[in-house]
Amino acid sequence: MLSIEQITPQLTWQLRRDVLYPGKYKHDMEMEEDNEGYHFGAFTDNKLVAVISLFKHSDHHWQFRKFAVSEVLQGTGIGTQLLNYITNFVLNEGGQLLYCHARLSAIGFYEKHGYKQVGDVFNKGGIDFIRMEICL
Repeated sequence: MLSIEQITPQLTWQLRRDVLYPGKYKHDMEMEEDNEGYHFGAFTDNKLVAVISLFKHSDHHWQFRKFAVSEVLQGTGIGTQLLNYITNFVLNEGGQLLYCHARLSAIGFYEKHGYKQVGDVFNKGGIDFIRMEICL
């Protein structure tokens, strides 16, 4: 059974590193804005298996970042459940637009959930991204 809870930023760092930045140091996973955001974790059998960080940028615009699902559980629906959870959170907070900077390998996942590509591909830290957004 999956449970989703709000967690501290520090609890996101291990999965961020393992899934998104293998080979980097765990302490490098901290973002300056971590203390300004909301962080959520998905747990199965009391084990953290997915994380996402959410940031409010204006009254109606929210961004999620560092969305990571344990590699062995990708494709099982956990990512979808976590994305739906934060979408409902944003809606309850009056949000009207939710977006992320998606890795190109994740475009299909976001399109399946109603997100649209906006703008051009850009590179950050050697990784190509594109903005994906959905109007709520």
